[in-house]
Parts: sequence; structure tokens; C-alpha cells
Amino acid sequence: MAIVKNGNALTTPVQQPGAKISDDGYGLLTATVVWKADDSAALGSVVNRGSTCPINANCAAHRYSITYDALEVATLTVDYVGIDGGATSTDPQITGSQGLTSESITTHPNFFEVATALGFSGSPIAGVGTGSIATPAYPAVAGVSDQYAGNNGATFEAAIGRKFLGFRKPEFKDFYGKTNYLAPQCSLSGVFYTSSSALVVNLRNAVGKTSGDGTFASKNLVPTYMGTSFTISGKNQLLLAQVSFEDFGLLYKVQYELRFNREGYVASVYAAA
Repeated sequence: MAIVKNGNALTTPVQQPGAKISDDGYGLLTATVVWKADDSAALGSVVNRGSTCPINANCAAHRYSITYDALEVATLTVDYVGIDGGATSTDPQITGSQGLTSESITTHPNFFEVATALGFSGSPIAGVGTGSIATPAYPAVAGVSDQYAGNNGATFEAAIGRKFLGFRKPEFKDFYGKTNYLAPQCSLSGVFYTSSSALVVNLRNAVGKTSGDGTFASKNLVPTYMGTSFTISGKNQLLLAQVSFEDFGLLYKVQYELRFNREGYVASVYAAA
């Protein structure tokens, strides 16, 4: 058999076997392809940022490395990123935390009237006396001037309420001297990738705003298994508390934090997204 003395001059990068691609389960694609070349002028055709991945057109090159062997043949390892299906963003990967935090007892939703929408029943903690939530009418505390009594030893400075002075009757052991209670607090944090810089900017501008369906800047940040409606008594329960972002190749990595308030956020204080 004759000896083959002429081979591929490798003036154009040649893709090597063993290319690989993976999906993180939320839509982020990452791929790696190895090339061989012997002409440095030709390297740009595969190492240019944004060049299309040969094994998935939804991915584009964003970084590479080159090694040269003894014969000066270049081995190029190119990493590609993209979003599955050609979408503009991945699904959010979310984690949640539910805990308790100390709040003033006067902020308890059951303080003045029974918060039936939140599952409370029976008598409110302090009540409104014989009046209404709009016009409380507390009876005077016997033998004490300028003190008026509500439920469970709650004491106010006027018959119509005004300043809450505390729980001042020792016979109400569950409340005597108490000033705070442990309120439930839920926070949700998530991360997703997007090719849209406009989405990044719009989410940044939505910080401090609320949503009743988990959508901010037209992006759903809450998975459907957690529900699709987050309102109570006409108030939105989700608040976008934080957004951070960074470049990730040709994509943007967006991280965010949501706060869930079971009582809802007041629209005159927190605007809707």
C-alpha cells in the first residue's frame, strides 16, 4: 500500500468527535465542541463570540481555549450557551423560605376585628369596644383616669382608642405585658437566564412593585404549582423586593427575591407592577 503523504492542511477548523450538550432542566443549554486547525487566520470562524454551535443552532459561542501541540496544530475547545427551543428566557428556578419574624402586636390582623379571610375566628385581640372599627367606643377603666379598656386587658388612652397603652391587666396571662407577636413571613428567590436586555431593565424598574399573579414585566416569576392567584381583599400579595443581574456569555443571568404577605400590600403604598 502506498504511503499517504498529503493530508488535510487544516486551513479550516475541523470539528472533532465527542461534542456534548446539556440542558439544566429549566431551559439553559450549554455545549462544548472541540476543533482542530493549523491556520491561525481561520480560528475566528469558530471562536468569534456569537458564532452558531454546530450541534444546536439555539446555542452560540461565548468563550474558548486553544492549545498547540508540537507541530503547532491548534486544538480549540469552544463553549456555547443558549436557551432551549429558541425562547427568550428560561423558566425560573425558585427556592422558598417560610419563617416567623417579630412584629408589633398592634399590627396583628386580628387586633381590632376578626380577620376571617385569614382563618381567624372568635373574638379579636383588642376589639373596638361597643363601637365599630371606624368609631371605637371603649369603656373607662374603673378607678383609673384617662385609660379605656378593650379585650384581654388592652388599654387605650381615649374612649375612641387613639394610642394603645398596652395590656395592663395581670388576670389576662396570655397577653399581660406583651408588645410583640411572631408573624409569618415568606420569601421566594429565583434565577433565570434571558437574551432580552429589555426584560432585565423592566424587572429592575419593577422592584418595589406588587403582583397578584406572579408576573412582573411580563415574566412569570412563580411556578404554577405554587398557584396562579395571589390576592386577598383586593390587595396583591407578592412584592418584588430585589433584582440582581450579570452577563453570562450572550445571555443575562437574573436573580430576584419576592416577598409574600398574607394580608396583601396596600396599593396606595406599593404600586402594582
